[in-house]
Amino acid sequence: MLRSCRIIHILSRHLSHFSKSKMTEDSVKALKRPADDALVETEHEDKKIKTDQDEKKYPKKKVALLMAYSGKGYYGMQRNAKNSQFRTIEDELVTALVRAGCIPEGHGDDMKKMSFQRCARTDKGVSAAGQVVSLKVWMIENILDKINAHLPSHIRILGYKRVTGGFNSKNNCDARTYSYMLPTVSFSPKDYNQEDTSFRVSSETLQKVNHLCGLYKGTHNFHSFTSQKGPRDPSAKRYITHMSCGEPFVRQGAEFAVITVRGQSFMMHQIRKMIGLVIAVVKGYVDEGVIERSWGEEKVDIPKAPGLGLVLERVHFDRYNKRFGGDGIHETLEWTEEEEAVAAFKDKHIYPSIVETELLEKSMVNWMATLYIHDFEATATGSQENKDDDEDGNASD
Repeated sequence: MLRSCRIIHILSRHLSHFSKSKMTEDSVKALKRPADDALVETEHEDKKIKTDQDEKKYPKKKVALLMAYSGKGYYGMQRNAKNSQFRTIEDELVTALVRAGCIPEGHGDDMKKMSFQRCARTDKGVSAAGQVVSLKVWMIENILDKINAHLPSHIRILGYKRVTGGFNSKNNCDARTYSYMLPTVSFSPKDYNQEDTSFRVSSETLQKVNHLCGLYKGTHNFHSFTSQKGPRDPSAKRYITHMSCGEPFVRQGAEFAVITVRGQSFMMHQIRKMIGLVIAVVKGYVDEGVIERSWGEEKVDIPKAPGLGLVLERVHFDRYNKRFGGDGIHETLEWTEEEEAVAAFKDKHIYPSIVETELLEKSMVNWMATLYIHDFEATATGSQENKDDDEDGNASD
């Protein structure tokens, strides 16, 4: 009996010691856990406080940014997260916005968070002198200087203006103006030496070019000037308000001219095909009646001029300006004060790049050598697919 009591006493002591050890260990863990959780929570709170302080110091506002860029070496304007190896203009812009402290770092991966929208998408190699993007940013001090400090010299934010909270640079745009710079040898006869940089266009030929450009004015069915749109697709009808060719000028021994076209909106490849058809008519590959035939039911075989000389010159917000420009809070989106800076940028970065690339790579000369393969005849009606290929939205000229 005594032996049994002694065994029970010994076991009780061991169990008591184990329980105390377990309780001590659990207590330490319990004490440590709140401390660790508190540290994480503190770090989170610090970040939140810093963000709140930034937002209080720099209020977030919707703005329109006026952009100019040389598109050489870039795969267009629009960012493509799935193909990050193909550098775009928006990649450069978003990186600069984050580094300048205009947007949170996390918003760089999801541009919808900053309500980002471009007025027009430009394709690979295409430049812009008057692109406009809208987005929400922290209104930091010296915002333009700080953004431009993180951009390469051939991309610049030339101005910004406060806009309404619901402003969308694409949807609020009434019209777009593009220019197309090309060597005037493009207007020489088809049997002329296309590599002769001494060619000078005559006033008679220039008049013919402008006559052909004038035929595009008004509302027409441009289904033959793009792909994936049929003649009965309402979106193929586009309104052109102006198209003309300016006086020629000489650069590096070769003569160039600039064609300007303004319209409500343009479809993918539309402008380049409009210019391609004018060149084909002037050179004598087809008569001018092909332009009117191209608006008919059947698709017409139309050559597409190179993209090198295409420049987004300006975007127009007439209705927005009329409604909000005089409300005492928002400015009109006219950019008159920035015109000098825009002209200087074109003279320094865009025009020299077009001239040098054309003379070196001869993109127009090589393209003209392919004009003979086009028959300019109406073909079977193209398949009508319900796809958005506007250059002012999800695709580009």
